Amino acid sequence: MNVIGTLSVLDVYFGGIWGGQLQRWRKGYYDVNGTEPEKSEPAMGPRVARLSNNMLSFDEEVKEITIMDKNRKPLLAGDHDQRFFEASWMHKYKGKYYYSYSTGNTHYIAYATGDSPYSPFTYRCVVLNPVIGWTNPHSIVEFKGKWYLFYHDSILSGGKTHLRCLKFTELTCRPDGTIQTINAYRD
Repeated sequence: MNVIGTLSVLDVYFGGIWGGQLQRWRKGYYDVNGTEPEKSEPAMGPRVARLSNNMLSFDEEVKEITIMDKNRKPLLAGDHDQRFFEASWMHKYKGKYYYSYSTGNTHYIAYATGDSPYSPFTYRCVVLNPVIGWTNPHSIVEFKGKWYLFYHDSILSGGKTHLRCLKFTELTCRPDGTIQTINAYRD
């Protein structure tokens, strides 16, 4: 889950397949037998909602976020290298909204951009190539004029457990706003 503040507004981004159980809410209610879409169907999108001022409830209906490919077509469920799996994060850079997330079983941290924090977003590229370990929640923050990616891996546990070790690295943003893909380990 990610909470991002924009002036006095707080939006919560959430969702996840498998452990996050997003597939069990596909019909608008909880279905214990809910399944993921077929590979050729549009992928399930993460969710977003504005928090109320007391931060104890939503101030609006939960909305699904649409992530599209570069041809403006919804990503498909079978596109494991690009579609959302879990680990939502939102940041704003030079007037654009950057929605980043884990692709899950392919282990990428990918990102998509949009003109609104509510979507639609267009898939752009991978922020972080796979690391040692299964999941890879992350965050992207600015500090003293530089942008950083925080993530984790399980290198100290030999990649054999889900023990997580926090890592961070500076992001390189190109003049066109794209983010240079990071390889966590040097060859």
